Amino acid sequence: MMKRIISITAAIYLSVWSTFGQDKPMAYINARIIPIVGPPIEQGILLVQNGKIKAVGDARTVRLPAGVQTVDLAGKVIMPGLVDSHSHVGGGSGGDASGPIQPDVRLLDGINARAASMQRAQAGGITTVNVMPGSGHLDSGQTLYLKLRDNAVKIDDLLIYYKDGKYAGGIKFANGTNSIRSGGGAFPGTRAKAAALVRDQFIKAREHGDKIKKAGKDNSKLPARDLGLEALIEVLDGNRVVHFHTHRHDDILTALRLQKEFGFKIVLQHVSEAWKVADEIAKAKAPASIILIDSPGGKLETTDIKFENGAALEKAGALIGFHTDDSITDSRWFLRSAGLAVRAGMSREKALYGMTMANAIMLDLQTRVGSLETGKDADFIVLSGDPLSVYTHVLQTWVEGKKVFDRADAKDYLIAVGGFGAATDGDMHIECFDGDIGGGN
Repeated sequence: MMKRIISITAAIYLSVWSTFGQDKPMAYINARIIPIVGPPIEQGILLVQNGKIKAVGDARTVRLPAGVQTVDLAGKVIMPGLVDSHSHVGGGSGGDASGPIQPDVRLLDGINARAASMQRAQAGGITTVNVMPGSGHLDSGQTLYLKLRDNAVKIDDLLIYYKDGKYAGGIKFANGTNSIRSGGGAFPGTRAKAAALVRDQFIKAREHGDKIKKAGKDNSKLPARDLGLEALIEVLDGNRVVHFHTHRHDDILTALRLQKEFGFKIVLQHVSEAWKVADEIAKAKAPASIILIDSPGGKLETTDIKFENGAALEKAGALIGFHTDDSITDSRWFLRSAGLAVRAGMSREKALYGMTMANAIMLDLQTRVGSLETGKDADFIVLSGDPLSVYTHVLQTWVEGKKVFDRADAKDYLIAVGGFGAATDGDMHIECFDGDIGGGN
């Protein structure tokens, strides 16, 4: 009992010390800095305080304040924390078998903030992530944009909030074979019926919104509450982005057709056959979040996926991001996606942009994350070498100025490389190995 009290006291002390320690400026010096929005900076300086970036540059442009603590990272590389625009870390659940369109479902109510997959993402250098429900529905529910902060006890500890106080997130749509069911019933049996069901629901949402507007302040004239239609009204008003799972070229065009018809914001997800319709995607100004897997298979509609997707979309002028669809791509190997894209003809600059800033734009978080710029959140990673090299390791991951992963730490190393205990939810950073409260970075 006494041992447990001491552990709790120590944990509280460390927490308080960490909170006050954030007031002290930290300067990470002599690393090669890749800010994403400008050229790399040799022997760069990244100045951080109170969870924000205070300055980035070199000795000629950055003046270090009095009392600054410096960390010499000579021989290392610093770049922004990676942004994953489509993941399933946390094992979140979405819609069920009761119907094909379920916009009222909130991933918030079905995700495990203590899941080991969150920490594996930290080990891969991911600091911001769009966590999605599954794709077995035309609309499987509302997504969450999360910051992978450490020692999360509940999902609220990871949420990102907008200025109006709402937590950040989009909504998941899908077409193609995932949402098709044979034998009749509520789910569509064909691609054409799938699109028809989506159109019908958007029309209902538009009509519901019109009734709300006409009622004005007269509550007696308000229509009955409908959480699903209210979520779709947010989509129609441009306040919730549609993340549209789609693979085949004809399905991609159907998604773009629906977007044009109803005017919602869209991010195309996967787009396995993007290379076939890259010009159409660019013309529609639709961002495309792609996945690159080194062992394709599993679905007939992904038969024609190509590593050249990134290069084709770049040539067409589209905004390109990357995602893991974790665990399709393990979050620990996310950086490899950029390397594979460059190997297939995509430029180095756009590939790294796609791992960071492009994804931030897709999540409407570009003013906070995605690049190393003054005033942005201090989300960054320290690499052992070039980010596109297979020999490079993520050495450290920092979220809002706090270290959430350190490869030199035995517990974090286990998460990074695997082994007994590495997949145990909530143990590594929430509790010490002996079961007492404390631990973590």
